[in-house]
Amino acid sequence: MGSPGALCFSIIETLSMKAHHRSLLFAALMFIAFAAAGYKTFQRAPDSTFVLAQPKTPAAPVQSVGSGSTLKFETQFVSSNSGQAVHAPSAVELKDGSLRAVWFSGSREGAGDVTVQTAVMNLSKQRWDAETTLFNRAQLERGMWRYIKKIGNPVIARAPDGSLHLWIVNVSLGGWAGGAITWARSVDEGATWSTPKRLVTSPFLNISTLAKSSPVAMADGSVSLPVYHEFITKFAEVLHLNSHGQVIDKTRIPGSRTSLQPVVLVTSLLEATAYMRAGQGGKVVTSSTADSGKTWAQASATNLLNPDSALAGLVSSSGGSWLALNPTATGRQALALVKANNAGSFDAAKPLFVEGFDGPPPAGLSIAQHAALLTRELKAQGVSDTDIQAYVASAARQLCGPTKCTQEFSYPFLLQTHDGMVHMVYTWHRSRIKYVRLGAALD
Repeated sequence: MGSPGALCFSIIETLSMKAHHRSLLFAALMFIAFAAAGYKTFQRAPDSTFVLAQPKTPAAPVQSVGSGSTLKFETQFVSSNSGQAVHAPSAVELKDGSLRAVWFSGSREGAGDVTVQTAVMNLSKQRWDAETTLFNRAQLERGMWRYIKKIGNPVIARAPDGSLHLWIVNVSLGGWAGGAITWARSVDEGATWSTPKRLVTSPFLNISTLAKSSPVAMADGSVSLPVYHEFITKFAEVLHLNSHGQVIDKTRIPGSRTSLQPVVLVTSLLEATAYMRAGQGGKVVTSSTADSGKTWAQASATNLLNPDSALAGLVSSSGGSWLALNPTATGRQALALVKANNAGSFDAAKPLFVEGFDGPPPAGLSIAQHAALLTRELKAQGVSDTDIQAYVASAARQLCGPTKCTQEFSYPFLLQTHDGMVHMVYTWHRSRIKYVRLGAALD
């Protein structure tokens, strides 16, 4: 017999080996479980092509494109609740030809009181009706049986089956990098919505998938939804969703490190180009596909300036590709449209300014100058003095420091309706959602 010490060492060694084997077995079982979940979640989608936009009926322009670097158009405000921080609008055409816009609104971005708001353009009056609430945190929590810390970035679109789909970014823990996407469906043009469901975009934790841009319709009735990740590293990808809103496939855009919020412009049944806000480098990043999104080319920078801010895009009824963006390397003090040349390149495009300035950004406005600037436009739109004070105060909370303020026109969203009219909604000084009716001038 060995010594008592040797015997104890032998027992400890045996127990350690057994524990090690148990750990290896547990790890192997976990790997198999995750692999099975991943296979079930992302079974390769059947081959399908993009759906090309239907030709639009030509419409008379609201006003023609102005000379030089400015556009002429009609504007209104969409949001009607004063004193709120509002952001990230999107819009869809309803079956009667009117528009429905959605955005998020609250005391500040990320606050617990943030809701998803909506308003409809009244066709007979050509005015936006008063806004109403679509979803709040409590509704999402009840629908998904989980705690929701904050919500943002609602994206509304019409699915190939004719129903309306709504995707909402939500966070249960941490910041936006811990976000996930909630989905709901409406069969009555947005009057009522299904119980919200959480998209399963990854079998591992299922976090850090966020949306901002419109989906692309596919010929088999599915949609491709551009999304992005922010956890640990940033990159863009495209989710392939079936008609029930479930993720059946996804494809990462290679080389899109630090680039966010892809916008996909379809130019043929097989071809499309994605454009992304600049994470680093101050230039719009792009990638393309020639096989309906099954694979994407290595992302690369364009010559278009971008201050790490969201952009929007569309392919007009005449086939022209357009982007809406902040056309500077820093700041969101200007918003402009740019058109691609016949070869599809934006590199030499001249910005057509929607709001802001044509030139270097100013050093900053004084608080009084900022308030006067907002007050003039709000008064021109018929806003009451009480509401003006609330809007100005809301903008100041978000855009003013101790002595200086900045302007902000950001997060544009472009839409062309069946009558050929082009519409844009965007964030105006973080205090209102603004609407621009461009008519058919872009064609």
